[in-house]
Amino acid sequence: MPVATLLPFTATPNRKSASPTSFRLTEKFILLLVFSAFITLCFGAIFFLPDSSKLLSGVFFHSSAVETNTRTGPDSSDSGSAGNDDRVLAKIRKDHEKALLEAKDTLQKRPDEIKQDIIIEKEKVVKESMGQGGKDVNNLPFVEYRRPPGATGHEPLDPETRDRRAKIKEMMKHAWDSYRRYAWGSNELRPVSKQGHSSNLFGDIKGATIVDALDTLYIMEMFEEFDAATDWVEKNLDFNVNAEVSVFEVNIRFVGGLLSAYYLSGKEVFRRKAVELGEKLLPAFKTPTGIPWALLNLKSGIGRNWPWASGGSSILAEYGTLHLEFMHLSKLSGNPEFAQKVMNIRKVLNRLDKPQGLYPNYLNPNSGQWGQHHVSVGGLGDSFYEYLLKAWLMSDKTDEEGKKMYYDALQAIETNLMRKSSGGLTYIAEWKGGLLEHKMGHLTCFAGGMIALGADGAPGDKTGHQMEQAAEIARTCHESYARTALKLGPEAFRFDGGVEAIATRQNEKYFILRPEVIETYMYMWRFTHDPKYREWGWEAVQALEQHCKVEGGYSGVRDVYAPTPNHDDVQQSFYLAETLKYLYLLFSDDDHLPFDHWVFNTEAHPLPVIKKDKTDRPNEK
Repeated sequence: MPVATLLPFTATPNRKSASPTSFRLTEKFILLLVFSAFITLCFGAIFFLPDSSKLLSGVFFHSSAVETNTRTGPDSSDSGSAGNDDRVLAKIRKDHEKALLEAKDTLQKRPDEIKQDIIIEKEKVVKESMGQGGKDVNNLPFVEYRRPPGATGHEPLDPETRDRRAKIKEMMKHAWDSYRRYAWGSNELRPVSKQGHSSNLFGDIKGATIVDALDTLYIMEMFEEFDAATDWVEKNLDFNVNAEVSVFEVNIRFVGGLLSAYYLSGKEVFRRKAVELGEKLLPAFKTPTGIPWALLNLKSGIGRNWPWASGGSSILAEYGTLHLEFMHLSKLSGNPEFAQKVMNIRKVLNRLDKPQGLYPNYLNPNSGQWGQHHVSVGGLGDSFYEYLLKAWLMSDKTDEEGKKMYYDALQAIETNLMRKSSGGLTYIAEWKGGLLEHKMGHLTCFAGGMIALGADGAPGDKTGHQMEQAAEIARTCHESYARTALKLGPEAFRFDGGVEAIATRQNEKYFILRPEVIETYMYMWRFTHDPKYREWGWEAVQALEQHCKVEGGYSGVRDVYAPTPNHDDVQQSFYLAETLKYLYLLFSDDDHLPFDHWVFNTEAHPLPVIKKDKTDRPNEK
């Protein structure tokens, strides 16, 4: 048979052809009409026969509806489908009635009952979300929370002490209420202009004062304020920012504050947030030596150092003040990487020669070599030494490496930096390339408390000697306050040119609500119970009230030697975290945050001693 007969629509014969195999025009029309009718009939059957939509989807898309029908049984009759529909409708009606009854019942409850129900449901969801290996939705291991002793105290028996303690709580309330009224959510408060203030140290992270103040609110039993702060943290604290932050400042204030709030209250939100932020800081350690960058973009993970820091060096007090927080992050997250990062820093330091046994403030993270040979127990160096001692104490005195590094460093400081003025004042100078600069910073005044804290573990018979050193430093720092017009200490004071414990340069005369002198008073009171330390602390309270308190909070002053204060219009977050906390503890009994159970980070955030006799319970009694 000719091909044209089989494929009439593909043949294109010339209309003039007289070939017997060609179709006439009428024949072509009839064939086209028949074919069209056939196609219409097929598609009509698909779309209009019963359950045709399921047939269509099953043929073309293998729909889940067809698969479900196959799994539930062979009966696909209309009566079966109708029965299924009836059951579905009945279930919908039943669920609807149940929901209405629950809503009616809820509306009849008191607000506090509704809130409690929500809390219970949240706890239930958390428990149900626990998957394999005891991990929750954030991949955190289950931790049995037990609050260490002394999270809150009791009223002192002595009436005067009790009244002074109450006064400090009143100061905290004024500082907090002012921040909440004028700067809520900002990092800090401008108390004179009554508006928010944000430092570039935190990038675009907000709420530094809230996080810094959490534990102070808790230990002062300001629970309504603590709950408001907790709610803000849960709803608004966000670390997903495309901005550069100071690794050091974010660690001591935010990570430390969140960890402390968790250990005091047991609220999981603080553990989750602390670990989340800790993980975002880990890229800072991506250097050839593992010595972290000072600055880090939290989104890109790109780090760098301060351009002014000795040819792009990392700073001793910054990379050396991560240990306490990162050890606790490993405990609470189950991730050993945090601890490994900070232990590696020690390995790098132990490989290096120390000039005169001292640690220079600058270390190049690429070469692993010291920068300028500038040594200070104040700014740029201070908290490195503090964390060596406290790492040993926080480890339940098992970190022998940290202990040895601390006491060796303290001996080098005593030999090379500690001096006594002609007037009998002991001070710690700064060392620059072998030459001493006879000045002492306000930041250095923490050393009195540090030396007292470590005196009991001093090698040989040096305990008494170190307590004497601590007392002498406390006296020197008190003199730096007493010799000013406002009875508040300058940023730095000198022992040269015929002056002692006095600032001689204009850029050293300011006071920004710093805590270090009061911190030393608190430690000295705990270890000696000499009443002069409480008296010195009370002098500071009176000066703060007279010269720093304004209607909108508390402000630093630009010149402590001027007869009237010139306010700098900043209420620092550490004023609530440290200064007021240390004052409150100075007038509290010793069993409030006792030293055998708690260690304070350098922002005064209390962290529990990690008891080694009960592993896997970092916060065990």
